[in-house]
Amino acid sequence: MVYASGIRLPCVPHLYKSSAPSGFNGDRRSTSLSFLLKKDSFSRKIFAGKSSKEFDASPLIITASEKVLVPGSQSDDPSAVTDQLETPETVSEDIEVRNGIESLQMEDNENVEIEDHGPVTLQGKVSSEKSEVKSEVGPRSIPPPGAGQKIYEIDPNLLGHRQHLDYRYGRYKQMCEDIDKYEGGLAAFSRGYEKFGFIRSDTGITYREWAPGAKSASLIGDFNNWNPNADIMTRIHMDTPSGIKDSIPAWIKFSVQAPGEIPYNGIYYDPPEEEKYVFQHPQPKKPKSLRIYEAHVGMSSTEPIINTYANFRDDVLPRIKRLGYNAVQIMAVQEHSYYASFGYHVTNFFAPSSRCGTPDDLKSLIDKAHELGLLVLMDIVHSHASNNVLDGLNMFDGTDGHYFHSGSRGYHWMWDSRLFNYGSWEVLRFLLSNARWWLEEYKFDGFRFDGVTSMMYTHHGLQVAFTGNYSEYFGFATDVDAVVYLMLVNDMIHGLYPEAVSIGEDVSGMPTFCIPVQDGGVGFDYRLQMAIADKWIQLLKKRDEDWKMGEIVHTMTNRRWLEKCVAYAESHDQALVGDKTIAFWLMDKDMYDFMALDRPSTPLIDRGIALHKMIRLITMGLGGEAYLNFMGNEFGHPEWIDFPRVDQRLPNGQFVPGNNFSYDKCRRRYFYNSYCASVICTQGDADYLRYRGMQEFDRAMQHLEEKYGFMTSEHQYVSRKDEGDRVIVFERGNLVFVFNFHWNSSYSDYRVGCLKPGKYKIVLDSDDPLFGGYKRLDHNAEYFSLVRKSPVDNSSPALAPYFMVNYRVLNAMVLVQEGWYDDQPHSFLVYAPSRTAVVYALADEEEQPLNV
Repeated sequence: MVYASGIRLPCVPHLYKSSAPSGFNGDRRSTSLSFLLKKDSFSRKIFAGKSSKEFDASPLIITASEKVLVPGSQSDDPSAVTDQLETPETVSEDIEVRNGIESLQMEDNENVEIEDHGPVTLQGKVSSEKSEVKSEVGPRSIPPPGAGQKIYEIDPNLLGHRQHLDYRYGRYKQMCEDIDKYEGGLAAFSRGYEKFGFIRSDTGITYREWAPGAKSASLIGDFNNWNPNADIMTRIHMDTPSGIKDSIPAWIKFSVQAPGEIPYNGIYYDPPEEEKYVFQHPQPKKPKSLRIYEAHVGMSSTEPIINTYANFRDDVLPRIKRLGYNAVQIMAVQEHSYYASFGYHVTNFFAPSSRCGTPDDLKSLIDKAHELGLLVLMDIVHSHASNNVLDGLNMFDGTDGHYFHSGSRGYHWMWDSRLFNYGSWEVLRFLLSNARWWLEEYKFDGFRFDGVTSMMYTHHGLQVAFTGNYSEYFGFATDVDAVVYLMLVNDMIHGLYPEAVSIGEDVSGMPTFCIPVQDGGVGFDYRLQMAIADKWIQLLKKRDEDWKMGEIVHTMTNRRWLEKCVAYAESHDQALVGDKTIAFWLMDKDMYDFMALDRPSTPLIDRGIALHKMIRLITMGLGGEAYLNFMGNEFGHPEWIDFPRVDQRLPNGQFVPGNNFSYDKCRRRYFYNSYCASVICTQGDADYLRYRGMQEFDRAMQHLEEKYGFMTSEHQYVSRKDEGDRVIVFERGNLVFVFNFHWNSSYSDYRVGCLKPGKYKIVLDSDDPLFGGYKRLDHNAEYFSLVRKSPVDNSSPALAPYFMVNYRVLNAMVLVQEGWYDDQPHSFLVYAPSRTAVVYALADEEEQPLNV
């Protein structure tokens, strides 16, 4: 077993300065080798022993070379000593083995010196100030495990699966106890990035890696002409069971793809102090309701190129703020060698994607978002990893089961990727430290965990239809190790970063998913409500006459009690090539020719724009406690996403044509050649295009939620889902939502129920001309509900069951009926035009309606 480190450096190294705490406990199950760069020889004392807990293979006894390692020196002496591990038969006298010791201790007895090198210019904003913005958060700690029994009070149906759930929680508590015992607690265990990889401290630069299958290891790179026998080496060169191989360190913080090369190369990134970005703005407080703008930095340009962090910071973040969103969720942050994977085939987990800029550029982007009051969420991938061997974790130490399960269990046949072994101690350290690294170093405000369904089940949710039967969630198909990891990472996130947000992508509907860990849950703040987007695609394939109001309402409201959801009508999944966005499903090729306001519309365009607005509003209004939109879809982006790719032939012989490696469909057309080659316009902003109306409606939706906070209101009641009228009416907070999905029927004096009496007014109308509508409603009208207090003239039979209220708007009257209606104690009358959504707000709870 080898603990070694390696990294490929540029010719001029960027040395990373970090203080590694001396109290780090190391690995409790296996021994470790560190390479220390220094000018003088040093003595080292290693106490290595076998842990009382055996999770991995038995360790080999190791020794360290006393060869001097100095960055920047050029040596190609083949006689130089190689830093490597030795078998027990060749144990050095410098190593003392003590059986039964459950921790590893290392002592470096002498100070070391590191040669510095010239500065490297970085892009992005930097600050001359040396002090980073101070956090307002007090001392942070991870609370001890609770009893884990509250889940049975929340959902008594779980009692039938108590044996499984108590076993799961017992495993979690045992893991917490082991981490406390052997690592000093979860807070210390999740700081592996301070010890592993390439670390600079006051005493030197240390390389450390976990490679249990390797027989020997050395560091090679530009510094020594890639000579494995030279003094200073910069890529990990290992003799493994699979043969000799060179790898990028697993804990690398930055990697790049050199021109003309396919695999990535590790970079030790450490600019001079004066060029390091210093955060200037505090992280925003977690909002009560989240309105998330999902974005991909690389494809956010209007040009067919890979966009940069700096451009996204300057051009896209202000747009997100103007639209009214309060969080941006960034995809494809972790380095991935295959661009078309959308960032989900991660090769270097601790490195931000170098396609878009430097680590400091990303920090500048995040800091700007914080200045604008935006949370920045990261789409993090811990569900699987790229199967790349040259620049990824796969076969890192030459074995199939290093970070991953061995054999078929460690391979995702649909994603063509490797699956982590969440029962491995070092895998837990790696993933927990990875999550904390992004929160600590880059100031991300939380995560959207990708592919959680695949993690929680050994079948990975493939070819399985979840029906809601609880036996589908709690049985032999459940990967308890993975669920325990999710509990641990949520414990760490919420304990150390109380304002951080944790969102899980789960399509199965796992009960307890969004219940706190201390109560027995998995611990996420939100679940992505993935069924909603699937339902809309299903309905869009049908005729309007076949839409069922009850199905829509059921899909929107089908979520577990006390478990919050992120609702969305469409995300990046629906925009990929082979699928269609909602706008494209609705309007198809008509979008290319009939979106200019100086040209006649078509029935398909009119229908599409109307339903696009209604679909998004009912999703936000009824679907969850948070809302998400993928960039560009707010204005009905007209095309799909197609990453640059070449022709390929699959292993089964099938030929898949490429797109000539084109970026044309891998961008967001905020600027779009809409209807004439000579007219270039901002698609969402141009006031002579119909896209503008859809964007303005989306903006109005966000600001309406900001003002009224209806997504997190405790009051939610659906009073009508009329299949004949095609009408849905519901209340959320003090707002009344009225949706008329009928294709040609409009309803006058349509009675809708309400909880509270008073004066109502229109606060959002999808038929507003600003939103591309036809102005069929008067926004100055006031709508009164009234409880009868005195008799009225019932001489008119039509008015007999009603009461009248006078008001001074167009000399009109609103008719109000006494008593319960649609199980609501009050009601008022509205005009509901076809294919419209209208929101009514209680104008003033303290203002009483006039009595007749």
